[in-house]
Amino acid sequence: MPLRSITSFMLATVLLSGVAIAQEVPKLAVDEALRAKLPENIRTAGSMISVNNGSFPPYEIVTGTEMTGASADLTDALGQVLGVKIEHATVGGLPALLAGINSGRYQFAFGPVGDFKSREEANDFVDWVQEFVVFAVQKGNPNGITSLDTACGQRIAVMAGGSAERVIQAQLEKCKTDGKKPVEIQSFTDQPSSILAVRSKRSDAFFSSQAPLTYFVSQAKGQLELAGVGQKNGFDNLYQGAVVPKGSPLGEVLRDGIKVLMANGTYAIIMKKWGLENNMIKEPGVNLGGTLPK
Repeated sequence: MPLRSITSFMLATVLLSGVAIAQEVPKLAVDEALRAKLPENIRTAGSMISVNNGSFPPYEIVTGTEMTGASADLTDALGQVLGVKIEHATVGGLPALLAGINSGRYQFAFGPVGDFKSREEANDFVDWVQEFVVFAVQKGNPNGITSLDTACGQRIAVMAGGSAERVIQAQLEKCKTDGKKPVEIQSFTDQPSSILAVRSKRSDAFFSSQAPLTYFVSQAKGQLELAGVGQKNGFDNLYQGAVVPKGSPLGEVLRDGIKVLMANGTYAIIMKKWGLENNMIKEPGVNLGGTLPK
């Protein structure tokens, strides 16, 4: 695991410094059989909306009304395969994202969003990456945060409504039970605000997905580093993916569309372009997630 993490960091650093030249993403033909499986209203409109809850680099990098990143590149490719335009909309926080999908305002979220059995009760997940959850801390890790147990008494930033927040809330209670000072939980609606809190020393650490934290560390001009790498940190195998309403036929179409991108090499090109090759999986699946930590 440590080697995996070091490799991810080096890939992201080289990529973002402009040294590496990524392989060009190819233009793709429409898969008419897949397009025919789209819900009729989407085929008629010729477009659908993927909702996000703000910047989640290097997957989703939101600037104004524009989105770049691995997810943007993948949805562009997916739209080519399905013969529709995929537009992007931003809302504040995961609860608003899920509510928007389930109300029908947005067709799906490409994410990736953490897939857990409890979330599968209301939604289906089309998983296309595997992730790990670690800490981003100030350079030199002055507070010695290396695990959940060492988070006791610390100010820990998390994404509001996410699985990491759930884990930190459970750790707060464990700290009390163990007679230690409880965690001070600081919940934010987006990743940039969370990482800024650590850089400005208003938070001692940001507990979140390793892929975006690797990106933020590489952009922090030596102010930050990763901690708790190679540990479970309250999670088992963690899969993330796109989200659709429960039972939506769009779920299978997205899964099969991602299979096409994996088979023709586009998925690998895009994931490597963004330093995410260690988050790749061999094939997408629906509802691969495990139990959300208590």
